[in-house]
Amino acid sequence: MITAAYAQHFARYNAWQNQWMFQAADALPEAERVADRGAFWSSIQGTLSHLMWGDTLWISRFDGGEGPVSALVGADTTTAYDWPAMMAGRPLLDARIAAWAWDLFDEDLDGDLTWYSGALQREMTQPKKICVMQLFNHQTHHRGQVHAMLTAAGVKTDDTDIPFMPEEVPEWL
Repeated sequence: MITAAYAQHFARYNAWQNQWMFQAADALPEAERVADRGAFWSSIQGTLSHLMWGDTLWISRFDGGEGPVSALVGADTTTAYDWPAMMAGRPLLDARIAAWAWDLFDEDLDGDLTWYSGALQREMTQPKKICVMQLFNHQTHHRGQVHAMLTAAGVKTDDTDIPFMPEEVPEWL
């Protein structure tokens, strides 16, 4: 299963991907960023808002810190954050995820995590390791959608392959 080193590696990967992806999206005119591109969360901005909302929700479950801006679920998460809030908040969120990951020990991933799911309207319990995998898998899944939308918009995108991640990624502010 996973280890603290896994979480640390993927926290670094998360920061690396978000750095170039948010810069690329920010370079687009707003109309291009919010255009419905047929993705599950509609647009580039909507998908990135959903992702920021989900990342904030999951990391709050892990570190006990502040949760997302609202208890929104479903399609409402596409408007949870406006663009200036995402541009200012994403680096802070990535640093928070990295700080949590670098503070982990393997034994911290043992046991279960219990939380209330607003989406399912019930309490959930899952192994902590599965929940940590969910955080990073969810990020990769939705960034893949944004990558496709950016490519379709004519943006030259960066690499997304894990083996090509630079040794040094600034994940701290």
